[in-house]
Amino acid sequence: MEEFEGAWARVRAGGDESETDAAASALAASGTTWDKTAQKTATTVIGEAEARGWQVRDLIRMASRELDPRHERLAHTMQEGKAPFLTPFAQAEKLDRFSAATTFVELLRLYAGLPRITPLAPATQAPPPSKMLARIRALLAKAESTGFPEEAEALSAKAQHLMTRHSIDEALLTAAAHGTGTGTGPGARRIGVDRPYEGAKALLLDAVAAANRCESVWSADFGFSTVVGYGTDLEAVELLYTSLLVQADHALHRGTSRSRNFRESFLIGYAGRIRERLAAATERATAETAAPADLLPVLAAREVDVRDATRRMFPATTTSRLKGRDAEGWRHGEAAADRARF
Repeated sequence: MEEFEGAWARVRAGGDESETDAAASALAASGTTWDKTAQKTATTVIGEAEARGWQVRDLIRMASRELDPRHERLAHTMQEGKAPFLTPFAQAEKLDRFSAATTFVELLRLYAGLPRITPLAPATQAPPPSKMLARIRALLAKAESTGFPEEAEALSAKAQHLMTRHSIDEALLTAAAHGTGTGTGPGARRIGVDRPYEGAKALLLDAVAAANRCESVWSADFGFSTVVGYGTDLEAVELLYTSLLVQADHALHRGTSRSRNFRESFLIGYAGRIRERLAAATERATAETAAPADLLPVLAAREVDVRDATRRMFPATTTSRLKGRDAEGWRHGEAAADRARF
């Protein structure tokens, strides 16, 4: 164990591949204690990463983004909290001890090198599962998979209606309990923005967030956006963004070009048109509520709370612009957005 601890310390200090190999060799040669050693080291490194603001789902996403599928599977195994984990992982992957240990050391080297990021408050946990959210998920899943446009339209329209009513009802209930103030205040959630075309996908997520009275801050280096808002709205943002991204991907595969410029321009045009459609849909839904006199002050107060919380979390942000370079891709993206169901 001491030999591995010394080798791991050199890896953490910036050691090269040879130091990684040395640490893996030491762990693989540690006999029956290798599971205990791996568990102890992983607990320490993951705890340090969490203290720097990283959550479990962030660590798994970084493993997927920066390493390979084997590392991601190990990340999932480690986060399940079962001990031992290294021997079962090696057996499941059909790896010798050195190969399994190398995967482990490479994953921990990634975690140990992650910088400090803005922490998320405890209130950012997902809201408790509800029958309403389960219905919304089911409707969106059917809208994505059906081959009949009329059915997709009906399913998606129903899902959008349920999301709007769910959010409004929750806001009114909270206001009734706490007065015009909004009670517990907004939270935040990190949502992955995957390669390729991360910038265009971050635009789409920002459009969905804005329509649901949330704010989105993209962290390009780490492949996620932090969305700030109230719990019900955060859930709606993630559900709808995921659904629209699936629909965009399906439309892209039916496109006339496979060039990078076409695809990026497609997604930029898609995000822009989706922003317009969602803003109009939100405005209609709010205007149609049965209690506008009670609702509007509550929603206005929530928007102020979300904006203030975002500024506290991210006091220094920059604005960047994306420019589509393929006019045909842009037009196809707008047309796909017009066909998108929500």
